[in-house]
Amino acid sequence: MFGSLASKEILNSIIPISRFNKGEAGKIFNELKQSGIKVVLKNNTPAGILMSPDVYEEMIDTIEDYRLLVEAEQRIKKAKAEDFIPAQEALKVLDIEEADLAKIDADN
Repeated sequence: MFGSLASKEILNSIIPISRFNKGEAGKIFNELKQSGIKVVLKNNTPAGILMSPDVYEEMIDTIEDYRLLVEAEQRIKKAKAEDFIPAQEALKVLDIEEADLAKIDADN
């Protein structure tokens, strides 16, 4: 949901603030469960964004992933060759064999 919104989804996510004034908050929140995001308009101008907890969590996770990526890139730029050790040496220090790595399912 958060990754990309099609034009139709964006248009369907727009709601006028007057719907809240008409007592439709319950209905709006039920729609929010389905769509994930609602853009609230006041005087035909975006006044706020409503998002489901799932969409919010996905957004926060994406931001955190990006922050970690930037930090990792900065650390790599600052690192010197002597800061790194060969993979074989790391495995030896950690007492891990390559055959053990092959048994691990990294996707889970």
